[in-house]
Amino acid sequence: MGFGCMNTNSDKTQNSKIEELQALTDSLQSIVNRNKSEMEQQIITSLTFQKNDAEQAMNFYMSLFENSKIIDVKRWGKEGPGKEGTIMQAVFELNGQKFLCSDSPPVHNWDFTPAVSNYIECKNESELERLFSKLSESGTVAMPIDNYGFSQKFGWVVDQFGVSWQLNLE
Repeated sequence: MGFGCMNTNSDKTQNSKIEELQALTDSLQSIVNRNKSEMEQQIITSLTFQKNDAEQAMNFYMSLFENSKIIDVKRWGKEGPGKEGTIMQAVFELNGQKFLCSDSPPVHNWDFTPAVSNYIECKNESELERLFSKLSESGTVAMPIDNYGFSQKFGWVVDQFGVSWQLNLE
């Protein structure tokens, strides 16, 4: 005597519940993604260059960081006031982080200060050392790579353009 019992109603009900849960999950994920996109990066670092080297700096930084790209570039034309062809305003990303840069037509009595810097959490020791080496070329070492007690390895440089970078390895 054998029993072959299948409860197809129970299977259909269970499949229906799974489909409902999947639809709910997809809907919630869509809301999270939309909110994340809307909230992403309301604050963007703006770099004002006074030696008409904004494009050189932007290209240098993009060569150092993965997932980097130019988003938009507006250049000064013949009508000025900036030097024709220099950057009026450029938007670019370094590893997904947005930056603005521009070549300032007037030379100001201020420039970049190390008191405001870009803080980079490095993935590993080789990344920290590579970035430190490249960023310090023709720049200034503010703090050589070392263990300062607050992290495993840390270094601080001011690059050739005057922009300050703190590099950290937890």
